[in-house]
Amino acid sequence: MRVLITGGYGFIGAWIIRNLLARGDAVWVFDLREDHRRLRLILPETEVAKVHFIPGDVTDLAALTTALAQHQITHVIHLAGLQVPTCRADPLLGAKVNVLGTLAVFEAVKAAGPQVQRLVYASSAAVFGSPDKYPATAYPWPLADDVPLLPSTHYGVFKCCNEGNARIYFQDFGLSSVGLRPWTVYGVGRDLGMTSEPTKAIKAALLGRPYHIHFGGWTDFQYADDVAKTFIYALERPYTGARSYNLRGAVTTLQQFHALLCEVLPEAEQLITFGSTQIAIAYDLADDALQRDLGPMPRTPLRDGIRETVAIFRQLLQEGRLDTADLEAPRPAPVVVAEP
Repeated sequence: MRVLITGGYGFIGAWIIRNLLARGDAVWVFDLREDHRRLRLILPETEVAKVHFIPGDVTDLAALTTALAQHQITHVIHLAGLQVPTCRADPLLGAKVNVLGTLAVFEAVKAAGPQVQRLVYASSAAVFGSPDKYPATAYPWPLADDVPLLPSTHYGVFKCCNEGNARIYFQDFGLSSVGLRPWTVYGVGRDLGMTSEPTKAIKAALLGRPYHIHFGGWTDFQYADDVAKTFIYALERPYTGARSYNLRGAVTTLQQFHALLCEVLPEAEQLITFGSTQIAIAYDLADDALQRDLGPMPRTPLRDGIRETVAIFRQLLQEGRLDTADLEAPRPAPVVVAEP
């Protein structure tokens, strides 16, 4: 495959690139600026050098169209977007990047015709409302992909818009696409976003530093390597349509995450704390449709994912390459509701 990834220098993009290069695929990253920082955390320099960079703004349709044609791209993964805090602070900018940028990607893929064989894009579990919006008397849990979408943030609303537009592109032009809805993705390189704090807590515990996770309650922990492989499988397996799919990892509480972290790093018992409020997104989501249509998909047990994350962080520490800037950066409060 010849794969173009918008926003590919982000956290999930880095893990996707790691997996694509391991398979022997060719990778181009379409992004505002070249930034190998996260790639270098999980790849040797010889592999990083294989990634081709295309400077560009995801809202620039002409630049996207040229990139697809010039490099004979056969598959596209669209990750570029602004996260919850930015969309909350500047909804106009959030809509420009997250909605108009996604439309530009679809338009470029449409213009490329059969050359581009598949488009996979990042939606989000943030399309769902808070857990109290889905009473068990009306909605069997885990929640299916097609329950009402009741997002509590601009970011979630923008993702709903993208899913709707994807459906129309298939309806009107036969352009197939797959939308994927990650939840709390963790692993080396996760340094931004509302649900990055569990990863930061793992790093802090390894360093012997105290760290408080602001939220609590339940969430769905999804290991970065699993999510990356899911994007790639959605890219290459036979599919026709324009559906958005839930991802599912380890649905559990922050208390259980803390307990497992303490099993791997006993010092976390005294160093890591967590809050008591529930993030305002339904957390128990079924991935039956994804497994049926595009599976099987990987699902790393939470303890194993924590252990692998610690191992990579420890290696980086031994090499003097473990960055702590994300532990010291200001943290915007997540959107939360009272714990159910």
